[in-house]
Amino acid sequence: MTEPKSLAEVRARIDALDSELIRLLADRQALVRAAAAFKTDEQAVRAPGRVEQVVALARERADKEGLEPAVAEAVWRAMIAAFIEWEMDQSGVLRERER
Repeated sequence: MTEPKSLAEVRARIDALDSELIRLLADRQALVRAAAAFKTDEQAVRAPGRVEQVVALARERADKEGLEPAVAEAVWRAMIAAFIEWEMDQSGVLRERER
């Protein structure tokens, strides 16, 4: 990657990356929706063992790519938590739990 020449260029590049990230997150959401069909309860949705596995892998990949592993972990935990809540809401697990 070439060194940016101005703050405006830095921001433009960040905006372009953000657009790509949104597209990738939409793909991830579609897969979360597909996974929900195989889950029957809140424990299956929350899957703490799987969460830890995914976070550990994100840290490993981050380290290899030059991203601070703690940053990757924080982002992945936030993303996973948001998708878990979305999946529970979509599948009705939250609505049933509130009854």
